[in-house]
Amino acid sequence: MTEHPTSHEDRQPRAARPASPADPRGALLRSPDAPDCPDAPDSRDGTEAPDATAAAAQSGERPGRARTAAALPAQGGPGDGGAEHRKTGPGDSSAPDAHRPRPGAQAGAGRGVPVQPGGEPAGTGSRPEEVPPVPPVPPGPPPSDADTERRGGDRLRFVGAATRRIARGIDLDEIVMGLCRATVPTFSDAILVYLRDPLPVGDERPVGPVVLRLRRTDRIPDEIDDTVSDGGSLLPALSVQPDPSPAAELCEVQLGGALAEVLRGVRPVFGDSPAARAALPELLGGEHALPAGRRAILAPLRGRRRVIGAAVFLRRPERPAFEPDDLLVAAQLATHTALGIDKAVLYGREAYIADELQRTMLPETLPQPTGVRLASRYLPAAETARVGGDWYDAIPLPGSRVALVVGDVMGHSMTSAAIMGQLRTTAQTLAGLDLPPQEVLHHLDEQAQRLGTDRMATCLYAVYDPVAHRITIANAGHPPPVLLHIGGRAEVLRVPAGAPIGVGGVDFEAVELDAPAGATLLLYTDGLVESRLRDVWTGIEMLRERLAATAELTGHDHSPPLEALCDEVLDMLGPGDRDDDIALLAARFDGIAPSDVAYWHLDPEDSAPSRARRLARRALARWDLEELTDSVELLVSEVVTNAVRYASRPITLRLLRTDVLRCEVGDDVPQLPRLRQARADDEGGRGLYLVNRMARRWGATRLSTGKVVWFELNRG
Repeated sequence: MTEHPTSHEDRQPRAARPASPADPRGALLRSPDAPDCPDAPDSRDGTEAPDATAAAAQSGERPGRARTAAALPAQGGPGDGGAEHRKTGPGDSSAPDAHRPRPGAQAGAGRGVPVQPGGEPAGTGSRPEEVPPVPPVPPGPPPSDADTERRGGDRLRFVGAATRRIARGIDLDEIVMGLCRATVPTFSDAILVYLRDPLPVGDERPVGPVVLRLRRTDRIPDEIDDTVSDGGSLLPALSVQPDPSPAAELCEVQLGGALAEVLRGVRPVFGDSPAARAALPELLGGEHALPAGRRAILAPLRGRRRVIGAAVFLRRPERPAFEPDDLLVAAQLATHTALGIDKAVLYGREAYIADELQRTMLPETLPQPTGVRLASRYLPAAETARVGGDWYDAIPLPGSRVALVVGDVMGHSMTSAAIMGQLRTTAQTLAGLDLPPQEVLHHLDEQAQRLGTDRMATCLYAVYDPVAHRITIANAGHPPPVLLHIGGRAEVLRVPAGAPIGVGGVDFEAVELDAPAGATLLLYTDGLVESRLRDVWTGIEMLRERLAATAELTGHDHSPPLEALCDEVLDMLGPGDRDDDIALLAARFDGIAPSDVAYWHLDPEDSAPSRARRLARRALARWDLEELTDSVELLVSEVVTNAVRYASRPITLRLLRTDVLRCEVGDDVPQLPRLRQARADDEGGRGLYLVNRMARRWGATRLSTGKVVWFELNRG
């Protein structure tokens, strides 16, 4: 006979009471042969009752807690196997362990054996394969209160471990992978994760249709999948690769459709519910077959403000179906995943903003001034701190000179980057005024004090003159530069240390040094030479030795390539050596030979233009550039005429022969000329128009003593 367990407090049969959502009995802790129904036939003496169960199946009555093999085809699903609970005494040592997989079922075991589509037990004639890693439930009477509490605790421990694994991810891929690895195969045999494309960020209100993109799929590996019976294959069309085929990659959610209704409801639903039966084909595509029964869960992923995707959990037919408590587990996993994805998207946006900010604060490309070659590097302090206060710059100056700047604002945060951007802009403006290096640092110090009392920075400002082969350096508390000579000798330049920018009330000194042709000057920030493992002077000595060793590898007759030299310098940093961001600027001094320079002083008188044409013609003949004579004479005459008209002191004229021919005319008037369109009856105003049309480039730069107007012509 069939007996229903009863309670001392409630004499109704268990099947008549509503299922509690907090009941911990779920698919996680049930055997591969566990039933789908809450009630099971039982016998007090521990024997099976096949006659009663078969009779229940024939009469249409609901079978007990565990269905027999013969009753399963009548329930409408192949593979919906059950498990029988065998009653054991307290002294029975042969009782199976609830947490250890059963070694298998023998032929004709009845209710404890999965049934294949043909109707025969899976264990007939062969040992059935186990589906890891869910432990089976021992046969016997319904679980006691202690078993219920233990299984509820196991379920809570699984949810805690899964959510911790999901929370460990910091970017989008890590979080989605954490969800997949935490649920397969413990909770499901396969999972599909769909996310909105594009993902909304923060308070953004997406426009247009909602499109879900398959972000990742995962399932039990093929070597395990191949061991199951033919009736146990699970969606063979699904790809196990992170990047699925384009055919099943996108899904556009139709307004008012079944999928939209499920996503709007937020709560997970079983795959056999009416809403999911219409929504899953829309999400997966009509060609994908789904397992029968409660072996699929569709869980919407809702972030802080809106649904951002969906997850589909799937089980094979031979595995126990999902239970109502599994909806709570799926809801917890979906919630933690969605919130983690929201955080990852926000973090990604912040990292993108930080990268763009740092990139715009630093030079996009370095200039190519005459007589010097440049190379640079920048490394952030860490992947989580991508912005900092380190910067470098190279600013062309009048007279073919170039200003080399490197600085370091204390800290590596958004505030430091903002202050660095203001100081760099100020330095560029001061360099355009052609101020001496010590004056530039003095004005930077005043600007830092205007920004705030705690705005501190170090800076090194140098001006290289390729004609004079000299360099002038002023320092504000920055590490000294290193000069690598062409013979392989590396020396730390002795420059006044100075006080950091922002201290106020200090005087800065400048020193002028030789800059021989072929030498390399290395400017850097303290992140390259200072760390928790060494002090700054030890790091500077290591840098000097590294430069000398690199120069020996390339020989004493020529200098190492600049780009390779920068890489070699950065290679001196070992694991744990970098605590700060690094800015590196290398300058190779080529210089301009004296034979390629012609320089004259002209009195501001009416005869100056004709004398300038004559001197330029002689210089071009000496350089074998006679083909440029007509153009140079015309443009020199126009520029010198404008200078004579307003100048009160002698005018300078200089010709430089490099890869181009450059002409510079200087006077003592600070006002810069402006290009304008002359009218038909104007007697003047066409000089700069001719220069603009005929020259390769031209410009005017204000100096502390006046201005310089220059133009360039291509050679040959």
